Amino acid sequence: MAGSGTNWAGNLTYSAQRMHRPRSVEEVRRIVAEAGRIKPLGSRHCFNDIADTTADHLSLDALPDDVEIDGDVVWVPGGMRYGDLAAHLAASGRALHNMASLPHITVVGATATGTHGSGVRNGSLSAAVAGLDIVRADGELVRLRPDDPDFAGAVVHLGALGVVTRIGLHVQPAFDVATTVHLGLEWDSLLGEFDAITSAAYSVSVFTDFDQTVQVWAKARVGDDARTDFFGARPAEAPTHMLRGTGIDNLTEQLGDAGSWHERLPHFKAGVTPSDGDELQSEYFVPAEHGAAALAALRPMADKMAPLLHIGEIRTIAADDLWLSPAHGADSVAFHFTWRPAQASVERLLPDVEAALEPFGGRPHWGKLFTTEPADLDLLYPKLADFRSLARRFDPDGKFGNDFLSRTIGL
Repeated sequence: MAGSGTNWAGNLTYSAQRMHRPRSVEEVRRIVAEAGRIKPLGSRHCFNDIADTTADHLSLDALPDDVEIDGDVVWVPGGMRYGDLAAHLAASGRALHNMASLPHITVVGATATGTHGSGVRNGSLSAAVAGLDIVRADGELVRLRPDDPDFAGAVVHLGALGVVTRIGLHVQPAFDVATTVHLGLEWDSLLGEFDAITSAAYSVSVFTDFDQTVQVWAKARVGDDARTDFFGARPAEAPTHMLRGTGIDNLTEQLGDAGSWHERLPHFKAGVTPSDGDELQSEYFVPAEHGAAALAALRPMADKMAPLLHIGEIRTIAADDLWLSPAHGADSVAFHFTWRPAQASVERLLPDVEAALEPFGGRPHWGKLFTTEPADLDLLYPKLADFRSLARRFDPDGKFGNDFLSRTIGL
């Protein structure tokens, strides 16, 4: 029942006084019904206070790890992480359509914030959601399915609707993937062939310091047509990290070595410390039609960003109809920033980044650092008012509220 410690990055110490770890859905319902204020807490990979509370935290990591496959849908308990689920699915000959860079994150937390992988035809992780079981503020268990009028508003829910105890995801037959890292892509080629480059494989990540292209990770499904050239870039001859001078032991396999989807689509292995660890993150989404122009608008800021930036990453996400998804209504390009751990300096810089992306409708990732004003969020997310109404129906007294929800979307 002690407090909750810090988030993964260590830039936030949670304010909760107690941590509940229920072992059943019935226990979740009782705890929620009796609580004054409460917030679910997942794998702690958010970089802001979206999951913070001054009252009670509730972790679902003690729920039974039962996984049920029903046709083309897998049902997953609320505390399960993607790495564990992916291994289970792969063993049964099934796959998710996509994975995020890190397999360490919880399924429920990632889908609640619109987290994603990459691929021009691949929706975010949230787009795979086929159902939600949610404990509302009154302790009632509500089952939402795609034919429910609340479903599109409830998938990316920011923790504002309740506690998701079980989630369904669409699955498909398993497939193999091979990752090739390309070096030496010229900046002019990246801008001039932006759409072709970002669609050159099943999943593509462009790593850049916004002055030059550092490397491109092209992850091709085995059996798909593969490019024999890559816009003048050369394939890496040895495994390489996107962060210069960093060891490669935590990275998934490269050099075109094919393997199971769950061991190639993430950048980082499930069993090791992901990424650099000593970092902060921000990310903004723009409609895909503006991808190259938005990248060009960021380049003049390269010198200003350089002292704070580990690396930037550019990925694509297919459109969806989920109300608070950053890819709502538009195929999108995401500009990701992995910052050095200097939060005050980063937060002073973010308004300039957001101003550069404002002409292109830059939507922030809900779980990362941003300073976008609430009035602008209402413009960027046209269903935000509808979401507020939905949240007030599920939680009329603000039991799941916190400073983040109040400050950003007015709950």
